[in-house]
Amino acid sequence: MTIIDELGKASAKAQHLPAPITSASRMQSNRHVMYILKDTSARPAGKGAIVGFLKVGYKKLFVLDDREAHNEVEPLCILDFYIHESLQRHGHGRELFQHMLQKERVEPHQLAIDRPSQKLLKFLNKHYNLETTVPQVNNFVIFEGFFAHQHPPARKLPPKRAEGDIKPYSSSDREFLKVAVEPPWPLNRAPRRATPPAHPPPRSSSLGNSPERGPLRPFVPEQELLRSLRLCPPHPTARLLLATDPGGSPAQRRRTSSLPRSDESRY
Repeated sequence: MTIIDELGKASAKAQHLPAPITSASRMQSNRHVMYILKDTSARPAGKGAIVGFLKVGYKKLFVLDDREAHNEVEPLCILDFYIHESLQRHGHGRELFQHMLQKERVEPHQLAIDRPSQKLLKFLNKHYNLETTVPQVNNFVIFEGFFAHQHPPARKLPPKRAEGDIKPYSSSDREFLKVAVEPPWPLNRAPRRATPPAHPPPRSSSLGNSPERGPLRPFVPEQELLRSLRLCPPHPTARLLLATDPGGSPAQRRRTSSLPRSDESRY
């Protein structure tokens, strides 16, 4: 932990950063990977010496392409790179960088670099021919060819529902529903001699239809209703219909009104 903290401080000082961006505590709280190059032949204390380090990690970014369109990607990012000043220009940086590429199985143009220094940009241009950058609005730098092998994940569509769940009403169902409106009482009362229809209205076997509705009683014409009412004892509602019926005969109205009051009380 002490070595990692000291490397972070040295890298921040070399890049003129206000605070280290690499520390042991940060490495414990994220999934970044730190590659460290060690010189085992050096014996300052019998344990060798650290040459430098390279920190990488995957980050979700919104980057612009050549057409200035926003793209959500999650590339491998170069987060911190440092070689000790006394060991620079000896090929150690390229050795460390090449080892990282092999382990991570990525190409240099697929990387995104977080706030690269001028030394790092020159390093990438010299060893990997990365020169033309794609302008961004954040601190990350990507190079031409970054989107050449980027395959954004396909958009997940909602699972297709079963055909029976979304099957619309059939034409027969729609016609049945149009006429399935009962007239108000007592006009929906059928005479006793009426018989149910021989063939009930068709029903659809598809799922998700409205609750099952039984066949409606046939609509009774007014005159037939009046004839059926004569066959049963008068009801107050029936007297009201006869009194307000302009086609009713005076004899019918007299017959209804001539009932004794004692008979009315029974109903």
